[in-house]
Amino acid sequence: MKKYLIFGLMIAAFACSQQKGFKINVNLDGAKGKVLLEQRGAGAWIPVDTADIVNGKAVLEGEVNMPGDYYLSVLGNRGKALIFVENKNMSVTGNVDSLNTIKVTGSATHDEYKTVEDQINKLAEEYMALYQNSRQAAVSGDTAKARQLMNKVNELYASTEKIQEDFVKNHPASYATPYFIGNIQYDKDVEELDKLVSGLDPKLDVSPTIADLKERIEKMKKVAVGQTAPDFTQNDTDGNPVKFSDVYSKNKYTLVDFWASWCGPCRGENPNVVAVFNDFKDKGFGVFGVSLDRDKASWLKAIDDDHLTWPHVSDLAYWNNAAAQLYAVNSIPSNLLVDQNGKIIAKNKRGEELRTTIAGLLN
Repeated sequence: MKKYLIFGLMIAAFACSQQKGFKINVNLDGAKGKVLLEQRGAGAWIPVDTADIVNGKAVLEGEVNMPGDYYLSVLGNRGKALIFVENKNMSVTGNVDSLNTIKVTGSATHDEYKTVEDQINKLAEEYMALYQNSRQAAVSGDTAKARQLMNKVNELYASTEKIQEDFVKNHPASYATPYFIGNIQYDKDVEELDKLVSGLDPKLDVSPTIADLKERIEKMKKVAVGQTAPDFTQNDTDGNPVKFSDVYSKNKYTLVDFWASWCGPCRGENPNVVAVFNDFKDKGFGVFGVSLDRDKASWLKAIDDDHLTWPHVSDLAYWNNAAAQLYAVNSIPSNLLVDQNGKIIAKNKRGEELRTTIAGLLN
């Protein structure tokens, strides 16, 4: 009988240790109303749990399929705090007016994230200070010093990406890895991205971020340099359908330019594209603009204001633009160069590099 009693107590203790969900004790000075926990979805926020705040305290409960990044906020207040939630007892403490400085305990995944984030924040303080010094130097007329400081700013910013990439490579099984690889994916070519994702622990395959990345990699392979550009049709500014292949077949080389009127870097690059187009259009260079706008009036105004005299199309679907989805575009400005047969010969050439590339092909 004693043996069975001991065995029963062991089973009970084991069952108690297997927590099925999470419990987050929130303690935020100055918080009132309701606290919300949510997750980023495809174009929308997905609520996970809400709780009433009493004397600055609340308890959030639920269950997650795997540890991952979630966002905590107080309804009616601006700002969200990133926290990594796992099925454990956790605590969040801080002040409602500074959610970016909250302290999270009880999540090993959040601890890993915080170690990396602290390194990035330290570098951010350095390069922001240098950026301000660069602006002051530019205002005072010392362009050489301003340029030197900006080069250092760019170096420090690039090192923040390296910190995250190193974490991904050194922690292929961490549940924080999908978050960091999601941050650094934008400037990676398909070979680099495929190598990073292929090196991850298979348990991370169920992560929405990793699943989306694998799908994007397959799209990127179809639009890599050397491939034939997939054809598509969208309406021009007058509402008439225009086929991409009908455009590139008329030029020796065509730059497909993904942009939008609301995109500052795109508008900043437009004068360069205009200059290259004007200098080489008579030699067989063309541009085909694909806009990720959603407001037609803004799109048309930007075309006119920036003197973009080449063909333009858009489905006014914003980031869901069908052509952008087909070409795995997730940041703009983005472009690719095709020859008269639609073969992709270069990608994301901007600034002086665009001029050098076109000049090398047509001069």
